[in-house]
Amino acid sequence: MAVIKHPAQRVGVFIDTQNLYHSAKHLYKARVNFGKILEEAVGGRTLVRAIAYVISTESGEEKNFFEALTKMGIETKVKDLQIFADGAKKADWDVGLAIDAVKLAPKLDTVVLVTGDGDFIPLIQYLDMNEGCQVEVISFGKSSSSKLKEAAHAFTDLCDDPHKFTISASRG
Repeated sequence: MAVIKHPAQRVGVFIDTQNLYHSAKHLYKARVNFGKILEEAVGGRTLVRAIAYVISTESGEEKNFFEALTKMGIETKVKDLQIFADGAKKADWDVGLAIDAVKLAPKLDTVVLVTGDGDFIPLIQYLDMNEGCQVEVISFGKSSSSKLKEAAHAFTDLCDDPHKFTISASRG
């Protein structure tokens, strides 16, 4: 499918932070360069909103990370890590991200989902069919759902240039 990109196009970027964090850590033993990903997602178009869905832990060690995202122009939505009686942990923002994308869709021409999670396929279908939005996906292809990649109007594989989109421990 041909993807149209022009400067007046209104773009919303929705970042599944946990998904990207775990992919970069697992694949490259690195951190994600969210600034470069935002730049890639916007692609010279008009950014309406960029939202990162993040998890807060008891230690609060991620506070500096949240502040860094804000300085890049990325809004953060924070949810506390849930710890169950059996020790299991849950941190899931899928529904919140999907609801925000649907609510903002009337103000957008393009929705960029920064995730590899196949659970977002129905969201892509809804935004395309009901809201008329072009939906692009950006993620690490090696750890992304193949069906998600197929459902999107365009897919940007961060694995094509991992040095651009990650920050290794040695590069700080």
